[in-house]
Amino acid sequence: MRVIVQRVNFAKLFIDNSLHCQINKGILALIGIHRNDNEKTINWMINKIINLRLFDDEQGKMNLSVKDISGEIMLVSNFTLYGDANKGFRPTYVNAAPSDIAEIIYSNFVKQFINQYPEINIVSGVFGAMMDIELVNNGPVTILIEKEINSKN
Repeated sequence: MRVIVQRVNFAKLFIDNSLHCQINKGILALIGIHRNDNEKTINWMINKIINLRLFDDEQGKMNLSVKDISGEIMLVSNFTLYGDANKGFRPTYVNAAPSDIAEIIYSNFVKQFINQYPEINIVSGVFGAMMDIELVNNGPVTILIEKEINSKN
């Protein structure tokens, strides 16, 4: 799983020019599902995102997590995170999970995140939809998190 985490002042997600969901201060997470992802990957990534210290404490150091600041989270599926453009000019997506599998993993990821942290406002986009996102990246703070589970992990 590959996730781009952005610290935002707000984020709004539109589908067909209609507002689908929005958050105030918190995290926008773009989620790429790898073909080897599984339940272990989901659990590891949820724990990483919820505890990632991206927000400033009283001394201005990034020591607080989204749950520490009572922030909000927007989760958005994004298969293009596994785009590989090393050869030629058209990215290949061979490492991205096939759509039917990715949809199941993404759906489980969102459900588990919401179930584990009901006190946090967690919203999500629609898997496979063409979405437009309007946001203010605070900082800017943008972090890439990657975890691949295979037979060695």
